[in-house]
Amino acid sequence: MQLSSPTILVIGATGKFASLVVPALARRGASVRAFVRDGSRGEIAIRMGAIEFAIGDLRDADSLARAMTGVDGVFHIGPAFAVDEAAMGVAAVEAAERAGVRKFVFSSVIQPTNARLENHASKIPVEEALYSSRLEYTILHPANLMQNIGLAWPAILKSGCFAEPFPGKAKIARVDYRDVAEVAAIALTGEKLAYATLELSAGMYSRDEIASVMTKELGRPIKAAAPSFEEWVAAAQLPYDERGMRLLARVFEHYGKYGLGGNSLSLAAALGRPPRSLPEYIQGLAQGEGNTSAEERNHG
Repeated sequence: MQLSSPTILVIGATGKFASLVVPALARRGASVRAFVRDGSRGEIAIRMGAIEFAIGDLRDADSLARAMTGVDGVFHIGPAFAVDEAAMGVAAVEAAERAGVRKFVFSSVIQPTNARLENHASKIPVEEALYSSRLEYTILHPANLMQNIGLAWPAILKSGCFAEPFPGKAKIARVDYRDVAEVAAIALTGEKLAYATLELSAGMYSRDEIASVMTKELGRPIKAAAPSFEEWVAAAQLPYDERGMRLLARVFEHYGKYGLGGNSLSLAAALGRPPRSLPEYIQGLAQGEGNTSAEERNHG
């Protein structure tokens, strides 16, 4: 059953990934309230399809309470590698329950119980809070995001090289976050995905395979490279602190040893169609589509 024009609070609505949830909800008739840190980001959210915004911070309980007043559902994705990511997520769950919110969608991560990956395990307290709440929850476990390739696309075009700091033959489960956003919108505007916990993967691909697809789509050679983590960080210019870099290094070390498994069955079932494949995503990049916009990169 489709809910009639629900009001949905999207936390971090101008971030690289939550920003894709805003238009997905709008297309399904939801009224989106963006939870942002300042008015300038609120205006960005309005241009993305939100009808209003609330200014606040996940660490500020009063601002969370105000933002959730009159809300039917909440979408939450935590800030990457934040030391208090779990606490902020639990606070959002508790605030939603106090406010009488009905639905809560949490964008977690694939394999959150993998204790080797601290940033994955940081999602567990938020999931536990949802399982122990009266909220109608849907928990999403997306694989490695194809949009990370999109962010590196200008450098790939310039250098003719697709580089990640682990072996090129390692198979990594990947997913287009536009599909994750659509699943979130389905969950927040209907009953189909109530109380579901879903692994979201479009399939497993090695970097060698991805570079081959890039070569085909661009009509010129793109080689796969495996720089050291330090070399890769220097080129990527990531915004993470020392702790964040340490956790990210562990992720890539894990990929190198074990890859990252993922199955497309639950994503296809949730969408009611095949998920976007990685070759389709690369084709979109080559045609100037599917990437994170400059505005989102500057404000995410």
